[in-house]
Amino acid sequence: MNSQPPQTAPGPDQGLGFRVPPHNFEAEQALLGAILLSNRAYEKVSEFLRPEHFADPVHGRIFAACGKLIERGQMANPVTLKTVFEGDGGLAEIGGTPYLAQLANSVVSVINAEDYGKLVFDLHLRRELIGLGEDLVNTAFAPDLDSTAMDQIGSAEAKLYDLATTGQTEGGFEDFKSVLISAVVNAEAAHKREGKLSGVPTGLIDMDGKLGGLHESDLLILAGRPSMGKTALATNIAFNAAYAHKEEIDTLGRKKTVDGAITAFFSLEMSSEQLATRILAEQAEIASHKIRQGELSNEEFEKLVSAAQNLHRLPLFIDDTPALSISAVRTRARRLQRQHGLNLIIIDYLQLLRGSSSNSENRVQEVSEITRGLKALAKELSVPVIALSQLSRAVEQREDKRPQLSDLRESGSIEQDADVVMFVFREQYYLERAEPGQRPEEAQEKFNERHSKWQQRCEEVWNTAEVIIAKQRHGPVGTVRLSFQGEYTKFGNLAAQGHYEEPGF
Repeated sequence: MNSQPPQTAPGPDQGLGFRVPPHNFEAEQALLGAILLSNRAYEKVSEFLRPEHFADPVHGRIFAACGKLIERGQMANPVTLKTVFEGDGGLAEIGGTPYLAQLANSVVSVINAEDYGKLVFDLHLRRELIGLGEDLVNTAFAPDLDSTAMDQIGSAEAKLYDLATTGQTEGGFEDFKSVLISAVVNAEAAHKREGKLSGVPTGLIDMDGKLGGLHESDLLILAGRPSMGKTALATNIAFNAAYAHKEEIDTLGRKKTVDGAITAFFSLEMSSEQLATRILAEQAEIASHKIRQGELSNEEFEKLVSAAQNLHRLPLFIDDTPALSISAVRTRARRLQRQHGLNLIIIDYLQLLRGSSSNSENRVQEVSEITRGLKALAKELSVPVIALSQLSRAVEQREDKRPQLSDLRESGSIEQDADVVMFVFREQYYLERAEPGQRPEEAQEKFNERHSKWQQRCEEVWNTAEVIIAKQRHGPVGTVRLSFQGEYTKFGNLAAQGHYEEPGF
């Protein structure tokens, strides 16, 4: 018996002057014959193959009928199929009983059923690609002033992505033994790693201790009010992860990251030059406004050049395209992973992303679509995704300005879809704007006491920040304190010990 599936039919139809879309009726017949001979063959292809994937609609109808019978626990064979099609009056349309018998006799090998299924699916994708290409050409020719070339490119990328992710022939259930071995391998890699972390290191010791690093497939939300330092913390994490990046070559000659991360930073708010300047300022410890205004001494300029030389080889990639759609983010992240590798994605910030439709009237639904898309992206690429988010003004109305989960803006889906939700909070920011003044008829002594307490609190929180971990699926919640140098927008580790503040329950 032939153990290989038949090859595809030739593209051009000779003598007719036009090309026939790729198809292989013999492979479709052989697959259906294998299913009629042994219904177990259906299980091998049912996860990725659909009736509409068949080039011959008749074959698609027969495949669908087989599926219905098998899912009901009945046998699918020419006799039962004859009854099904007689019942809906479609027996003559599929060629009658003789054609069903012919299919049952056309089987080459049940063993190759999955190969035939993959071939049928591949040819379906090719036909879809041809249709997509024709649509792309026709759209480009159309004189539509409302649709720019870049819009058309984005739409084409989204359609290609959707086509690439429909009906995957891989995936499905794994036995627990395989999953368990994978978990032990990951634990061993974490044990051997210098930081003893199972995830991507943030470079902030106490935060890594709380989170265990940034884990694959996790969506992490980093939220805060304006001026709290969201972007600064995100750039610090991006730099630290990229700076710690190490890789090794496996037995198949492929590069594999063993520490740190190749990082993608989608900066929808700041330009790439502004972001690079901020990272330079953080690492050279020079105020960024001095860099922008050219107010550098010779010594500072040398520090800047030295820092730039140390940074220029970092595996850090920045995309500063404004108003990106979630589909464009997916496409660009997939492309970066394919070309250079990818271990961490940071998005600044979530509310500046667009959903699939730019004319979406329901912002809550659009944000829900975006968060679901980011979580799906994290799972698909097996990388952590950090998305920055704005908070509602409700924070400002409370006496205690520390954020809560209910302050997440525009959609409850942000909290629902996220694996980790963190808030950046700097009490110093609020204290500096709340210096107590002497009230009318207040005794000087009492005013001095209030002012002294305010001053003492200012000293306690001076150059510090809190990262409040309000939700974590895989670990504890609580508060981590960090140092914060506002002049350089730089977060760091505090020398003091014991600065976790667990919330009371």
